[in-house]
Amino acid sequence: MRAWQTDGDGHLILGERPVPTPAADEVLVRVSACGVCRTDLHVVHGDLPRHRSPVVPGHEVVGEVVAAGADVPRLPVGTRVGIAWLRSTCGACRWCRHGQENLCPDSAYTGWDADGGYAEYATAPAAYTYRVPEGADDLQVAPLLCAGIIGYGALRRAAGPPGGRRGIYGFGASAHLTAQIALAEGAELHVLTRDRAARDLALELGAASAGGADDEPPVPLDSAIVFAPAGELVPVALAALERNGTLAVAGIHLSDIPSLDYQRHLFREKTLTSVTSNTRADGEELLRLAGRLGVRATVTPYPFERANEALRDLAHDRVNGAAVLVMPR
Repeated sequence: MRAWQTDGDGHLILGERPVPTPAADEVLVRVSACGVCRTDLHVVHGDLPRHRSPVVPGHEVVGEVVAAGADVPRLPVGTRVGIAWLRSTCGACRWCRHGQENLCPDSAYTGWDADGGYAEYATAPAAYTYRVPEGADDLQVAPLLCAGIIGYGALRRAAGPPGGRRGIYGFGASAHLTAQIALAEGAELHVLTRDRAARDLALELGAASAGGADDEPPVPLDSAIVFAPAGELVPVALAALERNGTLAVAGIHLSDIPSLDYQRHLFREKTLTSVTSNTRADGEELLRLAGRLGVRATVTPYPFERANEALRDLAHDRVNGAAVLVMPR
């Protein structure tokens, strides 16, 4: 099969390798589409510690089961599935036992600890794959498997009052999906991002306002989410919060946060929190909710052969919505 893999120097190399053989608890998936996530950039560029090198990135994978291990009764050949970032957990620690498997210290991740979906075939533990909803389009499902799930988790962590004023800083793949859920739940949404096309998209989706990343929103915010991997936005967003407001930082990598002023940024019972990975329950709930609410990804498709171009465009904010690699038929 053909597969892209990291070269340890910030680039991907396209080559051939054997089709992987699924373990007893795994499925082998013929990949039809794979979302291009900012976390892939962090893996390729070495912003995250190297867990496996070389590695095939990609953790927003949609495809069809073509083989299954001996211990996989629930996913027959032909089943359409999705493979997400969270690949496995220990199942025994206190976090796993209490429904917080995203905090498992022995967790492993697709496209970081094990090869992912920038390839014609990929394997994954059957217990950590998702059935793709009947009739759902591959290009629409792919961004949901990380951007959607993480955004949904961030929305829940940034708990604001029903119909409250919510802010979103940065407006890429995850944010534009999260915005649709927040709006469907009745929020008054204010988007702050440096990209003009992203601001236009936010207004098209129904945001009450869209300004620059450093701008002050027109009203104090009950809650906000920072999606951009820019630590300098954390004090900006905290200062924009109303009393008792909550700011959630969504992303596995963030540049350094400047010094905070207690009176301006945290006093009056403001809360700063973060989002770590996802649970399988998060993913299942998001896939159901996205279908019911009619959440639609704005997708920029790239042929499989142009994976490096997709990553460059993402790095330079040239992608409107979500980038998705499309496998040749």
